[in-house]
Amino acid sequence: MNKGFTVWFTGLSGAGKSTLSQILGKKLKEFGRNAEILDKDLVSANLCQDLGLTKDDRDICIQRIAFVCKLLTRNGVAVLSPAISPYREARETARNEIEHFVEVYVKCPREVCVERAVKGLSGRALKDNVKEFAGISDPYEEPLNPDVVVETDKETIEESANKIVQKLIELGYISQTGSAGHVYSPEEEDKIKERLSRLGYL
Repeated sequence: MNKGFTVWFTGLSGAGKSTLSQILGKKLKEFGRNAEILDKDLVSANLCQDLGLTKDDRDICIQRIAFVCKLLTRNGVAVLSPAISPYREARETARNEIEHFVEVYVKCPREVCVERAVKGLSGRALKDNVKEFAGISDPYEEPLNPDVVVETDKETIEESANKIVQKLIELGYISQTGSAGHVYSPEEEDKIKERLSRLGYL
């Protein structure tokens, strides 16, 4: 049976977590692995629909996501979780709960994230001064020792995704004998970003 693992993306809203999880999911198929992506719509509708944006609520949401990741991972599933997870302690609790845990810090300057998400929640949070929005009116605590750091304002989607793939190979979670993978052209990357932005993922 395949070894299960969780790739836990963390970063500001608009940094590119969901975009990367979608691209990584496609790449994992090239290595013979299907991935379960716990995107924000799935989580909001099924796990955290009763929660708000307070710190306590965010922590509870992360606990629930981590529990699902733990169950899936121990049963051999590759899980991709692109939650913001702004608080360091909650992320460390998730790491301790999930046996094969890979923390990916999707690093991007706040001003770039706001520009990307100007039509989404980040822009509204600035305009309307919404309280307790992670990284704007509420703190975002950067990871101290992430397993992978990608910088989406400096790297292409392909470069960032390949960093994560390489780490998964190093850790023995996927085999290097898998397909070399498809290289996305700049035009393909732009189309992917546009589609995911329309869906509210970026």
